Amino acid sequence: MLLVIAEVYRQQRQMYERRTHSIEHRIVSLSQPHVRPIVRGKARTPVEFGAKLTASCVNGCVFLDHLSWENFNESTWLQQQAEAFRARFGQYPASIHADQIYRTRDNLRWCKHRGIRLSGPSRAR
Repeated sequence: MLLVIAEVYRQQRQMYERRTHSIEHRIVSLSQPHVRPIVRGKARTPVEFGAKLTASCVNGCVFLDHLSWENFNESTWLQQQAEAFRARFGQYPASIHADQIYRTRDNLRWCKHRGIRLSGPSRAR
């Protein structure tokens, strides 16, 4: 616990000296120093805390593909998740049902090239 307190002090002092309000890997909880704030920008909860993960659901079974306490862009994991599916089941999925963030041009092109239907909300313009 003393190491965590010392690190919080170091971070706070660094932010004060640099006149900034943010720092990489900022500790926001003494009891859970691994938890990071994730700025979502939503009206109701602009900042969330906890792990961020990507998961696949196949025939009622859920596979945890990626877990991180740091913020990351989910769209970059779609291709790796499809490759993990292929490694588990010997073929690509016929379709992937995903949120809008996964429907990037790169992911749409990648899925089309492999015969995978990527369905979900269309990309915002």
